[in-house]
Amino acid sequence: MIPSPVELMNENLLLLAEGAVFWPDRHLLIVADLHLEKGTSRRGSGILLPPYDTRLTLDRLSALITHWKPHCVLALGDNFHDGRAAERLLPEDRAQLAMMAEGVELVWLTGNHDPQPVEEVPGVWLTEWQEGPFSFRHIPSPNADLAPGIVEFSGHLHPKARISIRGHSLTRSCFATNDQRVILPAFGSYTGGLDVRDPAISALLPKKARLYLLGKDRLHRLDMAMP
Repeated sequence: MIPSPVELMNENLLLLAEGAVFWPDRHLLIVADLHLEKGTSRRGSGILLPPYDTRLTLDRLSALITHWKPHCVLALGDNFHDGRAAERLLPEDRAQLAMMAEGVELVWLTGNHDPQPVEEVPGVWLTEWQEGPFSFRHIPSPNADLAPGIVEFSGHLHPKARISIRGHSLTRSCFATNDQRVILPAFGSYTGGLDVRDPAISALLPKKARLYLLGKDRLHRLDMAMP
């Protein structure tokens, strides 16, 4: 996978084609919206999804940890799909989380799907975090609330973009960014998405957005005028 280097507030970051961000100077790996155990969340309602999303998501996260060797992994909320998701973790998935925590610090931000800390999993739970010129939270702040001189990283919206190539329409998860914010794509394996033209996203990126669409082995940048 070929990362895309970006510079924000004089800090060098790498946007990863796997849907994560790596901050080399702080040895920090950032992901959003894992939605662990989404596959088992609808059993009681009769809607059955293959129960493999947690394993797939944790395997992808473990691969990034092995490759980039971060000191800390920061997850930007909706880490678990519901308040009882951790109870449904398979023993091998619990073991994988425990193994991760032995090598790196795990910092979980609360989200709307997991508003309370999940005590069954290792790591630290916070509502927001700030490191250097960057702030981190789950739900993006309104533009009027963005602090000057700070770039906000958030999740929640699962941004996707639709493009046309040779007459065919193609939709891809993406990073949605400008000079003040970075909205991460959902990292979880069973997550949907919201088109960046939807007002919930376009209002946060007035006039023009820089999109980085997730490809097979690299990101594809697209500068888009926003409605």
